[in-house]
Amino acid sequence: MGNANLTFYTGVTNNLVRRILEHKKGKQKGFTQKYNLKICLYYEFCETMRQAIIREKQIKDLNRKEKINPH
Repeated sequence: MGNANLTFYTGVTNNLVRRILEHKKGKQKGFTQKYNLKICLYYEFCETMRQAIIREKQIKDLNRKEKINPH
């Protein structure tokens, strides 16, 4: 999730549509609500939750420049 100021949030869910709607409605207190992160900028599907968590950590380890232009 993100906003126009290029503030990013990376997370894992088993229901992408529900999770995006929760963010858009501001139901998630904390970082996403504080920074008004309501735009789904990117998503990936993984076969298992374990794979998703590994990938989440990889993405979180990227710096801002790498997140904006990963190639």
